[in-house]
Amino acid sequence: MQDEKAFIAELLNPKTQNEAFRKLVREYQRPLYHHIRTIVLNHDDTDDVLQNTFVKIFQNLKNFKGESKLFSWMYRIATNESITFINQRAKKSGISNEEVQEKMLNSLPADVDYDGDEIQLKLQKAVAILPEKQQLVFKMKYFEEIKYEEMSEILGTSVGALKASYFHAVKKIEEYLNTN
Repeated sequence: MQDEKAFIAELLNPKTQNEAFRKLVREYQRPLYHHIRTIVLNHDDTDDVLQNTFVKIFQNLKNFKGESKLFSWMYRIATNESITFINQRAKKSGISNEEVQEKMLNSLPADVDYDGDEIQLKLQKAVAILPEKQQLVFKMKYFEEIKYEEMSEILGTSVGALKASYFHAVKKIEEYLNTN
């Protein structure tokens, strides 16, 4: 994308805001969709969370301080919206977050927008057993190939801690895949 500071100025200027925001949506809709989809799994739920994410981004642009990249800031919002969605679904259903994720995982093969095979499904099940932080780190590194430095900005965690989380996640996934 063009010079980020200039683009942010366009986003904040009432005269150019609408066109700049449309450009932002065009540029980031697909990567944010994929990021959210790795967390909430279901296509329709992903669309809902994505829409909420862009609403939050638009509402909070004036609060963006430029201390991180715009991309990282938006991914943090998308991550938080995804986690909030799962928490709300759990609370509404009166079950734990883990049970919500298990239900979403079990309904994945019936999702017409899911194109994974049996191996992908087994990997998703292995990832689902990880603690929330390890899940996020693994998904961002493995599926989205996000660099640790960017992940650090998004999740507000040190690079060293992220590397350790990824290492432990990989070990647990390998263990799961070898025993199931």
